[in-house]
Amino acid sequence: MAHPLATVIAAAGISLLGVAAQAATAASEELGNGFRHHGVATPVSNHRGTVATVDGDGRNVVLVWLFDQRGSYALLLIDAETGKSEEFAMPFPPGGDCPYASILSSRNRFYTHFNSHFVEFDPVKRAFTFFGKTAPQMAMGMTEDDNGVIWSVTYPNSGVVSFNPATGELKDYGHVYAQPWAQYQRSVAADDAGWIYFGVGNTASQIIAFDPGTGKATPLLAEEERGRGTATVYRDLDGKVYGQALSGSEEWIELYRGQARKIGKREQRQLKPIITNDQGLFHREFPDGKRVRTCDLVERRLVVEDPQTGQAKEVRFDYTSEGAHIMGLAAAPDGTICGGTAFPMRFFSYNPETDSWTNRESYGQWNTVARQGDRFFVGGYGGGFLLEWDPARPWVATEKEKEGCNPLHLAEVAPAINRPHELLAHPDGKTVVLAGTPGYGYTGGGLLFWDRETRKQTLIEHTEILPDHSTMSLVALPGGKLLGGTTTQPGTGGEKKANEAELYVMDLATHRVEWHQAVFPGAQDYTDLYRAPSGLIYGFADRTRFFVFDAETRKVVHEADTGAEFGPCVSHQGPRVFVPGRGNTLYVLFVKGIARVEPRTHRLTLLAESPVPISAGGDFLNGRIYFASGSHVYSYQVP
Repeated sequence: MAHPLATVIAAAGISLLGVAAQAATAASEELGNGFRHHGVATPVSNHRGTVATVDGDGRNVVLVWLFDQRGSYALLLIDAETGKSEEFAMPFPPGGDCPYASILSSRNRFYTHFNSHFVEFDPVKRAFTFFGKTAPQMAMGMTEDDNGVIWSVTYPNSGVVSFNPATGELKDYGHVYAQPWAQYQRSVAADDAGWIYFGVGNTASQIIAFDPGTGKATPLLAEEERGRGTATVYRDLDGKVYGQALSGSEEWIELYRGQARKIGKREQRQLKPIITNDQGLFHREFPDGKRVRTCDLVERRLVVEDPQTGQAKEVRFDYTSEGAHIMGLAAAPDGTICGGTAFPMRFFSYNPETDSWTNRESYGQWNTVARQGDRFFVGGYGGGFLLEWDPARPWVATEKEKEGCNPLHLAEVAPAINRPHELLAHPDGKTVVLAGTPGYGYTGGGLLFWDRETRKQTLIEHTEILPDHSTMSLVALPGGKLLGGTTTQPGTGGEKKANEAELYVMDLATHRVEWHQAVFPGAQDYTDLYRAPSGLIYGFADRTRFFVFDAETRKVVHEADTGAEFGPCVSHQGPRVFVPGRGNTLYVLFVKGIARVEPRTHRLTLLAESPVPISAGGDFLNGRIYFASGSHVYSYQVP
């Protein structure tokens, strides 16, 4: 049964990411003042929509929205016969943003909408032929109506935009539907009378009918019909649009001329052919019947097959890239610096002794990484998974619920945790704790406890910790206790409900919260925590409020606003702000540079300004502090 989200769905068997390990020599570069540049961890880009079509000479070409640490920076055009490629820079600054939806129109033009800009690429002219600024921010769904007009609906506040390719007119209707949370509109459809419909998620589903004539948007679902998740719509060949109050349900709603009629089950569906989807769009079919089997941006290879003859042809292509964004890094038990990148999702390992890299496809997005003894643990998105890697054993690609893999998949606990922010390798040597924000549309994240001895997991929901909070930072305390710092951030597309973040103390054995307090009224995040050898806890609230906390008296004994002198500390989904060095030395990673904490006075001293902004931490290895800046790995020799 076809999914109503889009007519063309990205096929699971098509690879845009290579699976083989890549090894390379880094040739590190001395930058002066103790800093060294080691290179790009994952020197490839990710696709955010790929389509097979033809150019002005009727040649088969593949169009790819390219995405790296800058955002979606270019459109790549590949000649399917020769592999010759051309790269067309986006006609507006990507601003770190990228496509979440795109569409190849019936007129053979490729559209997307992100960073508050709508854009048209014409493969016949081999050029961008239109772009225009809109209300924020990026399309989550797009469609084409019966008159050839392209429609886009945007995150986070349901902005509606139309573009008429015949006249070149862009209409921005602004934000048409307000909710107290960021909205996802993953499906958009037009009936043959010209009305536009889109499904909304994820905190509470809704279907919106939009009248282009008046610019009025009307919610069609009553409050009692809405549920957590997303509504969905699709265009049928009968000229009407059909929707579901919750995607995947068996109950259908007929939508026509702005009216909704419940019709129950709908067995026969004929989707109007529209080549559109989310960021995973992969349209394989060329007009002459040939098909793209593989478009591999890692290996830079394109394979096209002819179903009539059964023959396949492989060509090589090339493109520029500044590499994938690094989520975080840490020293592994084998003396390497390891971590993960996002888009594409890759594992990287840098060996300082040989000045060389290893890069592999990873299981999901490695948000948080930590070492415990001879093992390296990973907390990842999506699904809130936990992996265990033994660097002393051969790498065996991770498969869920399959023994013998290395890294080994241990657990997956979405929606309680979907996007990890903290991974605590407990000093008891056997307990690993994963924390983070929950699934799409949810509020309040839980804690996953993994016992390495029993190989069992325990999941504690947010309602048993602090309702509607998620844990962002954790440290172990003496006597079998944990100190946690929360965030008020909900899951992606969820509704913020807590007013201020808190610190809490939990008993490790019973998982009961013994104390909690909004130590800094109005704070929204406890970015990171670290327990010093003295027993005092160092922390940051909202990235610029540095504090020292006595866990025994539960009092703040020192605090300072670092904003004016140092700027904000680093922040990521697994920030690793504090970096312990030799002895009792403790370092702090700011975006601006690297500071040291004076243990007696708790004063921060800036050791050196970094030649690049520091985006993520961070670990100490053989006298150097390693950190990330975008897609690059750097290090600093401590005095």
